[in-house]
Amino acid sequence: MPSLAPRIETVPASGIRRVFEQAARMQSDEADRGTEGHIAMLVIGEPDVPVAAHIGEAARRAWTEDRTDYTPNGGIAPLRAAIREKLHRENRIEADLEQIWMTIGATQALFQAMTLVLSPGDEVLVPDPGYTTFTMNAHIIGATPVPYRLEPQHGFEPDLQALEASITERTRVLVVNSPSNPLGSVFGEQTLRDLLALAKRHDLWVISDEVYEYFTYGTRHVSLASLDEDDRVFTAFSLSKTYAMTGVRVGYLVTPKGLGATMRTTQEAMISCVAEPDQWAALAAIVGDHSAVQEAREHYRANLDVAKEVLDAAGIRYLDPRGAFYLWIDMSHVTEGDVAEWALAFLQRERVAVAPGSAFGRTGEGWIRVCLAATAADLRRGLGALPAPERVAV
Repeated sequence: MPSLAPRIETVPASGIRRVFEQAARMQSDEADRGTEGHIAMLVIGEPDVPVAAHIGEAARRAWTEDRTDYTPNGGIAPLRAAIREKLHRENRIEADLEQIWMTIGATQALFQAMTLVLSPGDEVLVPDPGYTTFTMNAHIIGATPVPYRLEPQHGFEPDLQALEASITERTRVLVVNSPSNPLGSVFGEQTLRDLLALAKRHDLWVISDEVYEYFTYGTRHVSLASLDEDDRVFTAFSLSKTYAMTGVRVGYLVTPKGLGATMRTTQEAMISCVAEPDQWAALAAIVGDHSAVQEAREHYRANLDVAKEVLDAAGIRYLDPRGAFYLWIDMSHVTEGDVAEWALAFLQRERVAVAPGSAFGRTGEGWIRVCLAATAADLRRGLGALPAPERVAV
């Protein structure tokens, strides 16, 4: 058979899915044998709350009324108008309708933004630790991902001097993710302004992943595009985590001005349009009652308190998150330089699935990511099974 494009072989597999699929296989095998037991699934970013009733009703109504046709490439007009109002009201972004494009989740939004601004051989600066698809997308396009480290000694924020030193004549894009997956960190306004100033000095595009915008704790989410004066920021948003609609696959990309014709062409080639019933569900989510979102945020915050209680009692170090619904935990005292293999062994031994930090970049070695969208009982059992550091007698 013919060979695939060589660059496809450079795309790294997901270390998160490796653990998740092993856990799923364990459950399937045990179900076949009639011996199925419970596995604490703390590995994947899946909300554990139901979709609000009014969102599901909007989707059912669209199907019943046969709203199942092609839509404009950018999305149905009422939805784009609602998003424009939301961006003005909540994100302080002034956008016209031709800057708002419905996508199949933020995953497509991020990939599409990269395809618009990266060519084979270009370099893109990606956070490390950072969301896995940043790097995967770059490889698929034929670009080179260049990690910039987010480390404890810098409060898990970029070291701007080191970041600037990594820029070369081939650098075209800076990727920013706040609130962060996997860290849960939230960049303050000054940090974001500094990143924009750096991008301006080197004439870089900026792609901002703001999927977890609604989940912050004790701090305000600031959208990068609200600070952008040069039309260099693409912003990816998603309804998946906010409204517990991960399987519905609806997000949107907000572009700089003047790209309407280009987006129409690339959207037609890539997906044509998002499924119409899903768009009506998205409209109901955005303009409807948000009490379920507030309840989900409080649920995740309460789970964070449970998790911190367990880890503090064991003396295990972690990053106290200000956003998203993850906990970044230091297990370097037991992982022996290979947290990916340790996570698989931990799953087999304790029946607890966690994401190895190395799945998010080299800087994540020795750390794990735990999803707080779980039951308090699973968090107590799962985190309680983590080996504590040896206590040194005084």
